[in-house]
Amino acid sequence: MADTKEKEPTQAGQADPGATPQGQEPQAADVAPAEAPAAPKPKQKEKQKDKQKGKKPAEGKPAAPAEPEGPPPEPAPPPRLHEFYEQRVRPKLAQQFGLANPHQIPKLVKIVLNVGMGDASKNPKALEAAVAELGAITGQQPVVTRAKKAIANFNLREGMPVGCSVTLRAARMFEFLDRFISIALPRMRDFRGLPTDSFDGRGNYTIGIKEQMIFPEIDYDKVEKIHGMDITLVTSAGRDDTALALLRELGMPFRGEAPVAVA
Repeated sequence: MADTKEKEPTQAGQADPGATPQGQEPQAADVAPAEAPAAPKPKQKEKQKDKQKGKKPAEGKPAAPAEPEGPPPEPAPPPRLHEFYEQRVRPKLAQQFGLANPHQIPKLVKIVLNVGMGDASKNPKALEAAVAELGAITGQQPVVTRAKKAIANFNLREGMPVGCSVTLRAARMFEFLDRFISIALPRMRDFRGLPTDSFDGRGNYTIGIKEQMIFPEIDYDKVEKIHGMDITLVTSAGRDDTALALLRELGMPFRGEAPVAVA
């Protein structure tokens, strides 16, 4: 191996033979400029990623929107009962009660259907069947209701399923009420009209049904157990007399009264 000798430091009085003599430093013009590095070329993979991400082209022109396939969907027609309420019921109620403010005219807010099953914890299949039937009747997925507190006499614990319920609003509410008045109620056994004393004092009306077979959506062959349900019509009336007039004008068949025909 060759012996490597370290360079001895030059003394202060001795000049370095390899250094440039003073007064002869190279000027900037004498030094050749270093070559500028070439600009990196855009990679093809980056272009493909930009196309996949859907970025706008570099030219600045906005991309044309994608055309929808097929004809645009037609809007669903409004419910028949809702049109009847807007055209006939509202003006008549405003004239009957002398309501100058249109916001004071009573209207339907929601319809709540509730099915209670005490043996839901012991018979889960019956609860599943009730949920499926209620969904077929209303066209909306019901919610399983659970116990809020434990009751020892009924062998009930907190959180156990006790039934199912569904809340209808807007178009589904009017469609259900129209089918309930015109189809389901006439199919009740020994039906002689609805009672007028089922209001709660705040304009809300509750109907108790003993059998779910009155609805045409129920298949007789698939019914495992006959059960009833409670149907609550929630209104914005605030009083029983105005709520009664509202339901009467919508066509509810009360006892001793001729129902109003919905055009």
